[in-house]
Amino acid sequence: MFVRIEKARRTLTVWDGRKRVFSCRVGLGRAPQGPKRREGDGRTPEGAYRVCLVKEAGKYGRSLGLSYPSARDARLAYAHGRIDLPTLANILAAHAQNKRPPWGSPLGGEIYLHEGGSQTDWTQGCVALDEGDMDILFPLREQIERVEIVP
Repeated sequence: MFVRIEKARRTLTVWDGRKRVFSCRVGLGRAPQGPKRREGDGRTPEGAYRVCLVKEAGKYGRSLGLSYPSARDARLAYAHGRIDLPTLANILAAHAQNKRPPWGSPLGGEIYLHEGGSQTDWTQGCVALDEGDMDILFPLREQIERVEIVP
């Protein structure tokens, strides 16, 4: 099972193979155009991630933490001088061990699928769902193999 988030359409769709399981509206970061490049830019990342943390009750309700920054995000940032070699190594090591990547780097982190409302783009880069939609998504959390966020 995988989740595909289409930023331009503001939709989240859960797929089981080629079968659509569920779809809903989402809110994104306050500056949704383009991929996330640094902490505080208000952008929602683009790429392939996995659920690496589950919160039954977080600041914005139920939340699924994503493995941002990915190895790809880190390599690109290193190539453009946005992170140093030790930061790159820490992010790559976390992914190699299937652990949550460090969230305190200049790239930012703590990107979640969480509750809080989908009517506007208001988050710091997260993907916000309405509570009723999280009622459907949250129980599927252990079956989600990847989360794809596309422009």
